[in-house]
Amino acid sequence: MKKIEAIIKPFKLDEVKDALNQIGLKGITVLEAKGFGRQKGHTELYRGAEYVVDFLPKVKIELVIEDEMVEKAVEAIRASAHTGRIGDGKIFVSGIDDAIRIRTGERGDAAV
Repeated sequence: MKKIEAIIKPFKLDEVKDALNQIGLKGITVLEAKGFGRQKGHTELYRGAEYVVDFLPKVKIELVIEDEMVEKAVEAIRASAHTGRIGDGKIFVSGIDDAIRIRTGERGDAAV
């Protein structure tokens, strides 16, 4: 099993969710996040005063899937979150040793 974590722009969430549903994904976790990468935030004007917004709003998606679904899921996220502009986000893939469904006690792929 693998865990995929993706940091994307908030307005792309629905497109990413729909793309993951089309490949047969069983579930995702979505978290609101703030951060910055190469873009280093931006400057805004509020009531005549300039201020720096260091942390930009992002959405973090987490999903644990079977190994054979990883490439499909990564491509679905990449294609649907892509705008071509700075700040599109990142995708991280890591290994999962085990998963346990609390309600039934199922383990491994059956728990996902």
